[in-house]
This record gives sequence, structure tokens and C-alpha cells, in this order.
Amino acid sequence: MAETQYLALLRGINVGGNNIIKMADLKTCFEELGLADVATYIQSGNVIFKSAEKDKTKLTKRIEAGLSERFGYEARVAVFSQGQLKQTVEAAPRGFGKQPDKFRYDVIFLKEPLIPKEAMKSVSVKEGVDTAHAGKDVLYFSRLISKASSSHLTKIIGMPVYQNMTIRNWNTTTKLLTMMEKG
Repeated sequence: MAETQYLALLRGINVGGNNIIKMADLKTCFEELGLADVATYIQSGNVIFKSAEKDKTKLTKRIEAGLSERFGYEARVAVFSQGQLKQTVEAAPRGFGKQPDKFRYDVIFLKEPLIPKEAMKSVSVKEGVDTAHAGKDVLYFSRLISKASSSHLTKIIGMPVYQNMTIRNWNTTTKLLTMMEKG
């Protein structure tokens, strides 16, 4: 059976001194779960791998159980196929990521079953500072750097719905896609 390339985005690791996991240990854990061609990118829990499993729900549960057991925390993971990530990058709102000196750009990845329409109900924006757009599997969020301290992005982080989200900046998102395309 042909293998699909996936990206696992772990939430809540290596942030504020909590759930510290070395990337070498994370890579080993994924390999021990029977996943192939495992690669990590930076310390925030980005893991690229291949699997013959086509059911993302099963795959996500398997990864979460393995991480929880190995590292002793309640793992929460959003899993995206290479095709989904490519669609996320290609479908970004017009101009998104194009003015990095003026704006910070983030992609809010949603953990199934959360969908963008529901997630947007929890997202507030500060007029003149923030913009938020719903994508197919993600939300796109940008904020004016000069007024970043008044951004409403931090309000999302404090909400219960945030347990089913994980945020990556635009540079990380596009770098992960490049890595996946290089195989």
C-alpha cells in the first residue's frame, strides 16, 4: 500500500518550560509507532512522516496515545496530509505573508472535528490591528506589528476552543511544505 506523507503539529510542547521534549526523542517515538521517514523541524513540535494509514482519525489517535504514554502528558496533535498543507498555503488570502515588515502572519491549524466556521465564532479581531479569515482546514490570522500588543490573538489562546487549535507562523508553515515537497 502506498504511503502518504503527513505533518503532525503537536500542541503544548516546549512552551514556557512545559512538556519539554527533545526532537531526537520525538523522532524516535514516531519511528517506534511504525511511521516512516520521520523528520522534525524546530522545537515547537512539527513532525513530517509517512504512513500507509489513510484514516487520519485513527492515525491521530495512535500518535496521541503513543506520545501520551512515552512523554507522560495528554498529547493533542493536528495531522495534515501534504495535499492539505499545500492547499492551505496556496489558498491563503490575497497578500497574506507578503508584508513581513508590517504584519505578523499566523496559520491557526484546527484539530478535527473543529471546523473553520465554528472556530471563527471564537475569534475576535481588534479593528485596525487584526484580520482573520477562514480557510478550508485552518484560520489565517495577521496582526499589525506596530500594534501587536493590542492584538486579540492572545484572547483565542485563553478560550476552551483553543484546545483544538495550534498556531504556526507563516514562515514555519511554508518551510514545512517545502520540506514535504522535497520528500
